[in-house]
Amino acid sequence: MNSGAPLGFLTVRRLVGRRLQFVLALFILTTALISIPAPMTGLRAEVRALPLPRFVSLKASSANLRVGPGTGYDIQWVMTRPGIPLEIYQQYGNWRRVRDWEGTTGWIFGPLLSGRRTGIVAPWTKNNVALRNRPTIDGPITAWLEPRVRVKLTRCDGKWCAVALGETSGFVKQTNLWGVYPGEVL
Repeated sequence: MNSGAPLGFLTVRRLVGRRLQFVLALFILTTALISIPAPMTGLRAEVRALPLPRFVSLKASSANLRVGPGTGYDIQWVMTRPGIPLEIYQQYGNWRRVRDWEGTTGWIFGPLLSGRRTGIVAPWTKNNVALRNRPTIDGPITAWLEPRVRVKLTRCDGKWCAVALGETSGFVKQTNLWGVYPGEVL
């Protein structure tokens, strides 16, 4: 009789049992570490995607608007007006598909954009728009803004936006601006 066979079987069984215990312990430890919130582990929280569509402004003094999301795509336009509002409606990696108030669309490299909000005064009309000193329809008019003038948006309550144009500031009805959605609060 071979007395070594049963001993070899028991040895293998113990080794497999220990390995299974080790793998199970490793699985439990990994699961526990993953479930700990990021601030407790010292890791940076995951970056969440911003909503689409959304408005931004052009940060660069010159930016290529391409037909696709990458430098290998042809340049369709060169944008040279820093601060103009653009609407992002699609994303691919670091590339953003944008449109301006005239309907021009294309892909732009994301770091060339800024989260600072700007607006264009009523580009769809030929009439001037009242800049008021209070956010009410009967507030005194401090200036008349021509269509397609760029303004800096400082805040919006869903009906009125506080805007600045150089040293001049006041309130414009939100529906008279391109660069902020109707009802949007900033």
